[in-house]
Amino acid sequence: MSNRAISLQLYTLRSLLKEDLEGTLARVAEIGYTTVEPYGFVHRAERVADALTAYGLSAPTAHVPLLSDDRPTVYAAARRLGVGTLVVPIAAPERWQTREGVEGLAADLNRVAVEAADHGFTVGYHNHHFELELRQDGTHVLEILADRLADEVVLEVDTYWAAVGGADVPALLGRLGDRVAAVHVKDGDLTRNTKAQVAVGDGVLPVAEILAAAPDALRVVELDDFDGDILDPVARSLGFLSALKEG
Repeated sequence: MSNRAISLQLYTLRSLLKEDLEGTLARVAEIGYTTVEPYGFVHRAERVADALTAYGLSAPTAHVPLLSDDRPTVYAAARRLGVGTLVVPIAAPERWQTREGVEGLAADLNRVAVEAADHGFTVGYHNHHFELELRQDGTHVLEILADRLADEVVLEVDTYWAAVGGADVPALLGRLGDRVAAVHVKDGDLTRNTKAQVAVGDGVLPVAEILAAAPDALRVVELDDFDGDILDPVARSLGFLSALKEG
């Protein structure tokens, strides 16, 4: 894994990006990131794309609500940014309550994946805690979804929220196997208090063990919230993961 395989979910920096998009992306590049994961980019694709180019950043993955958005517009914007994998960031908890609901979601993702492939994109899904907290016949509903996804649909496993949801994350990643194209790497105290999240390596998650279970997945650093200078844990997370890679 090279530094290019360590990305940053830009939602982490949403406040800074709102104030100064170009300056914030310049700082991301100065810290050492070469890869980022955009969100909310469709309405400002030209500006984001120009900034990525200016600071030598690539965006192999991006978050976008494909199941509800105007997809032709999404495809055009994603193409402008050079995105390859479009990740659905969430599906409403109500869809996960029954097996029929999960199967319906899988069918929707499979259908959109066929359309997206025609435009040159892969489709993925990103979890929160409830897809692991909810079980059917003892099985995490995220795994039920995975079993019904077409081969070309991938998962981006948020390892922190999976752990909060009660999953043994290394074992989960092992079962999901090559379906896992990316992982959100974050750390904290395993509560739902997002302000308790910290730099990767400073919390209680067994990060090395988790990443060893998905050796080929893109690592995407994220903090949902933080009290203080958010760029500090962003930088320290990259340092920790780079050292882990070299160790």
